[in-house]
Amino acid sequence: MDKELIIRSNSEAVDFALLKDGKLIELHKEEDGIKFAVGDVFIAKIRKAVPGLNAAFVNVGYEKDAFLHYHDLGPKISSLLKFTKRVSTGKLNDFSLKDYPFEKEIDKDGKVADVLKSNQSLLVQIVKEPISTKGPRISSELSIAGRYIVLVPFSDRISISQKIEDKAEKERLKLLVRSITPKGFGVIVRTVAEGKKVAELDKDLQNLLGRWTAMCKKLNKANHPSKVLGELNKASSMLRDIFNDSFTSIQVDDEALYIQIKEYVQEIAPKKESIVKLHQSNIPIFEKYGVERQIKTAFGKTVSMAKGAYLVIEHTEALHVIDVNSGNRSNKSNSQEETAMEVNMISAAEIARQLRLRDMGGIIVVDFIDLNKADNRKKLYNFLRDEMKDDRAKHKILPPSKFGLIQITRQRVRPEMNIKTSEENPNGNNGEEVEAPIILVQKLTHELEQLFKKDYKKITLNTHPFIAAFLTRGFPSIRSKWFFEHKKWVKILPRDAYTYLEYHFIDKNGEEIK
Repeated sequence: MDKELIIRSNSEAVDFALLKDGKLIELHKEEDGIKFAVGDVFIAKIRKAVPGLNAAFVNVGYEKDAFLHYHDLGPKISSLLKFTKRVSTGKLNDFSLKDYPFEKEIDKDGKVADVLKSNQSLLVQIVKEPISTKGPRISSELSIAGRYIVLVPFSDRISISQKIEDKAEKERLKLLVRSITPKGFGVIVRTVAEGKKVAELDKDLQNLLGRWTAMCKKLNKANHPSKVLGELNKASSMLRDIFNDSFTSIQVDDEALYIQIKEYVQEIAPKKESIVKLHQSNIPIFEKYGVERQIKTAFGKTVSMAKGAYLVIEHTEALHVIDVNSGNRSNKSNSQEETAMEVNMISAAEIARQLRLRDMGGIIVVDFIDLNKADNRKKLYNFLRDEMKDDRAKHKILPPSKFGLIQITRQRVRPEMNIKTSEENPNGNNGEEVEAPIILVQKLTHELEQLFKKDYKKITLNTHPFIAAFLTRGFPSIRSKWFFEHKKWVKILPRDAYTYLEYHFIDKNGEEIK
């Protein structure tokens, strides 16, 4: 399994495309001026407590107040409130927490009004970016993420990633980390720490303690509300969270960003520094690595897959609905059950990819093709779970219901990635939009498969000259690929009178095939 990170930079944004064996699996965008990113820490003001919700609305400087639920306060909120007040007023200059007296933990079933008061200053962290009409979701359980560990102030817990399965390694890491963690701080050991030496862990810890100290120094003069600790830039935070030995290439088209990423990789994985390359070709970087084409074909309402199957993805206010269709797939299986199973397995892999690619969150309902055998339903469910193991967002998958539906909940911490795949109609029909030409080609391919299945011998395709040229250019051309797959040649006739995306199939008698 090879992973590549392709980074495109322009004056307004930086786009990150993560490829797995050449296939696009994640797409992220870092735009200038984003002030409320997940992980940012703010010194904020409590606006008001709402007993009915057992939550408070907090002014973090966004147009809508942030939402802070009682369960997101953390047990040490009283200690944090007192610490914030003393540091902000200049009465405390030691930020180590070594000799800081902790207050009593709050009751886990208590009331927000007993803990927070209007106009109180509080350190909060963004856990969910503003989405749609809602303000940010925040927590006062602060954590500062590093490469190998996550530092948790006002805690004494040492936690090890559940993805590290070796009990001896878990115990080794726990002993190591406990020996280097200062009093007043807890630590979460990340999966990538597996097998690492104490020197590497301690270097990471000291870096995080330095960031904590720098943040505390800002509090005395900081405006309320204001950001006091920013998350790393997107490139560094992505590499921190996902970089591993399976990465074979990092391509960047901006020299300043290239130098920055090279330095960061040198710091976290010196042996991998050579995989960072500066893209200097005249061909745009997303074109060169096939990312642009994959974006066009992956973000539409209809997503095509192998063997003629396709997904239809609908987004409502409350949930996402994904419908699995076998399409015009030629049935080479012995039974309907086998055909349904094969299409469902192809779809499960694509659905796992689509959830990551679009960063879909909330409730997702998938309508797979009905399976009669319980063993097949269980196999499909387990396969989907395995495909989603690499998904960093917290998620839960329920077994198929009696109606054959699989329900998924997936954590949503930032707005969904939504890319427009339609284009302005070149025929100028009053601002009307049409699907991009590459999606038209997919439709043509599907329809041809259906016609060949019905045993049409000679087929002529009449289409606009631009589309005709696109289908016949290069080798192998799209028409050649049709021939190699179906052993039938399609004659393509350009028609000047046709509108841009108009096409018709003609049979051997010159009659249009409906």
